[in-house]
Amino acid sequence: MSEAARNPTFRRAVFWAGMLNLAYFGIEFAVALAIGSVSLFADSIDFLEDASVNLLIMLALGWSLKQRARLGMALAGILLVPGLATIWTAWQKFLHPVPPSPLLLSITAFGAMLVNAACAFMLARHRAHGGSLAKAAYLSARNDVLANIAIILAGVVTAYLWRSAWPDLLVGLGIAAMNADAAREVWSAAREEHGAAA
Repeated sequence: MSEAARNPTFRRAVFWAGMLNLAYFGIEFAVALAIGSVSLFADSIDFLEDASVNLLIMLALGWSLKQRARLGMALAGILLVPGLATIWTAWQKFLHPVPPSPLLLSITAFGAMLVNAACAFMLARHRAHGGSLAKAAYLSARNDVLANIAIILAGVVTAYLWRSAWPDLLVGLGIAAMNADAAREVWSAAREEHGAAA
């Protein structure tokens, strides 16, 4: 059994991170649809993905190293889902390049940043000793804070410098790239665990 599985504070951190992600998914998804934002849409899907990751982590805490490594590899694939959704949404926005409301974009992203910062803070102390699963949860939360800052900046740029759909589009594609890198890191950690278990 892993150190994380024996650690009740990690279990609590994963549970609350999952609940916060699920709650904010609904808010951000509704705003993204209302204002036609690629970056908020991608980030809202990421909230749903993070809630799923944290639920899977809670289920897998008592599993063997080999089983957890396999789940870690599966989670690496899950981390790519928001990126694929972003690319599709970005293509739709490219065909109809209407800029989203900069104020609602920035306010919603600021709320998302607070939620993700709280999750990253809760999970940070467990990332080094919880294996690929703990690393997956932490990387998701950390990357999302960076993504939210970028979305806020896209709102500011759209409002004051460049009234265009491009700031939102570029940030959305940046979120896709960050998710791809997180997936690579989780895959590498899971492969190492799988090799150690074998």
